[in-house]
Amino acid sequence: MSIVVTGATGRLGRLVIDALLDQGVPASGIAAVVRDKAKAADLAERGVELRIADYSRPETLAGAFTAGDRVLLISGSEVGQRVPQHAAVISAAKAAGVAQLAYTGILGGPEADFELAAEHRATEELILGSGLPYTLLRNGWYTENYTEHLAPVLEHGAVVANAGEGRVASAARADYAAAAAAVLTGEAERHLGRAYELSGDVAWSFAEYAAEVARQSGEPVTYEDVPAGTHLDILTGAGVPEPFAAILVDVDRAIGRGRLSATSGDLARLIGRPTTPLADSVARALRQR
Repeated sequence: MSIVVTGATGRLGRLVIDALLDQGVPASGIAAVVRDKAKAADLAERGVELRIADYSRPETLAGAFTAGDRVLLISGSEVGQRVPQHAAVISAAKAAGVAQLAYTGILGGPEADFELAAEHRATEELILGSGLPYTLLRNGWYTENYTEHLAPVLEHGAVVANAGEGRVASAARADYAAAAAAVLTGEAERHLGRAYELSGDVAWSFAEYAAEVARQSGEPVTYEDVPAGTHLDILTGAGVPEPFAAILVDVDRAIGRGRLSATSGDLARLIGRPTTPLADSVARALRQR
């Protein structure tokens, strides 16, 4: 039996493995499901078992899991292809007889009514219908979704969005990774059959975010709330492919409706500490520029 992390060379996957090791799980008890063995060489050097498989090639998933494994299915990154990809993983996990399938969905679950959430809702339905022992990790927004893109903010002196006065209860990606590790290492009975609404302790507005960036950088930064169509034009003009730009604009609309502002406290309870404050994430991003 192993703790298995799919998508293990992604940013979240690597942080989950770090968190597992930090919690004292021996590397020999962790398996990383990856597409590219070369990209996972550093994990192998740390003693983590590599299992080579691809969400898009169901035949490769046959050896990805074994009976009794506790599995984290990290949602795929290919929007529009994720439902069949996730279905293949769920089918392989069921065939193997895993003891737990945890899935990184999206805050709100079935109540999340924006386009990006549709594949997560469909995946949750597949998991529930599979009969597998499950844990649903409904992740809110990563603060890094914003702080990793500070360069244009500072260049133009503006945080641009079409979210109105909506608020975002974001947390650092490492916070969500720690929660996943806690669910995979804790007593299974506590977590099976549960859905956790994971988000930061404090919801912030874009005006507050802009003010924080300005305070720490010493540069003038303001929030520009623009119409959805204008935001779409700005994103595509900056080189964002139009289909993905449309998804980002739709997310901002959802933020304006309050869909990413919930603060249940589930994340802090799972990790046993407060979630990472917005100011800390901004400071880290500025240091890494």
